[in-house]
Parts: sequence; C-alpha cells; structure tokens
Amino acid sequence: ADAARGGGGGRRDPPARASAPTPALAHLTAAPSPEKGPSMTPRKRRDTPPPRTGSTEKEVLLGFLDYLRASVAAKPEGAPEPQVRTAAVPSGTNLLGLVKHLAHVERFIFLGDKVADWPSTFRPDPAESVDDVVASYREATARANEVIAATTDLSAPLRPDGPSMRWALTHMIEETGRHAGHADILRELIDGATGR
Repeated sequence: ADAARGGGGGRRDPPARASAPTPALAHLTAAPSPEKGPSMTPRKRRDTPPPRTGSTEKEVLLGFLDYLRASVAAKPEGAPEPQVRTAAVPSGTNLLGLVKHLAHVERFIFLGDKVADWPSTFRPDPAESVDDVVASYREATARANEVIAATTDLSAPLRPDGPSMRWALTHMIEETGRHAGHADILRELIDGATGR
C-alpha cells in the first residue's frame, strides 16, 4: 500500500475493486430486509479525551494505561448476544474474547500467573456473560494496580525472572491500545456503535 502511494515515475495503479464480503462478515453486511428493519442502529458516543495525569513517569504511564483499560471495559456493554462473542473477522476474533484475553495478559505481566494456552484466552466460555468477563477484567486490573502502586523504582524487576515495571507498563499500554482499536472496529461491526 505504501509503495502504491509513493507512485514513482508517474505510474498510477488502477482503482481497487470492491470485493464481496467474506462469509464471516456476510451476516454483518447483508442488506436489511423490510420485515426486520435496519441491521444496525448506529450510536455515537462522545470520545473521552486523553487523561490528565500527575507529572511523574509512573503517574503518566498508569494514567494512560487506565484510560485504555476503561475504554476496553466499556466496549462490550450493551452489545447484543450472540454477536458480542461471535467472530466478526476471518481470524476468529470476537469482542468479548478480546476483553477476556486482556485480563489474562494483566495477570501474566503484573501478577506472574502462568498461561498454558494463549489462543484459548480469546474464547469466552458459553456460560460467561458479558458482566462476568468485564468483572474479571476489572478485578485483574485492580490487582495489577496494587502491584504498580507498591513499586517505587520502575527499573526494578517485577519478579526475579520478570521484566522491569517500566517495561511492563509500556508493554501493557501497547497491548491494551492495540486491542482497544480492534474492539472499536468489532463493536462498530456489531451494531454501529462508535466512540471511546
């Protein structure tokens, strides 16, 4: 894509043709039927501005991490079943699974919990409700924040075999921000809801 935009020598690529939706997306892109009405009811939520934080390095890092965490936790709220846990892209990613996965990452990074099968962390159990998964995520982040609050030296390792707290916070901002973007798109595909 970058090479095409660069356009050396005045050559122009032909316009891309729209492709048909993949089977995984067909239920989301199908035209509404007269009987059922619109398949989506777009809802726009005001974006929450970046957080005001304290001036120390830890306050800034934690402030932005908590900002992203709040966005992730809010994304599945009010999303309909079963779409909230149904894969909306060919890779199999689903909105509720992203929240469940991030809870496991928080526990792995900050609490030292072991994860035997990372792919399974993206798959919510059928018995797990949206409230269950979000509560588990909030509990994981609260416990992580206790560990962060007790740290006075960001260069110190979290555990004898672990990374520094500085690395852990930076990685969790990257990981949470990446999946928050995925969650934005997945929620919009479900019912048109946008905003963070």
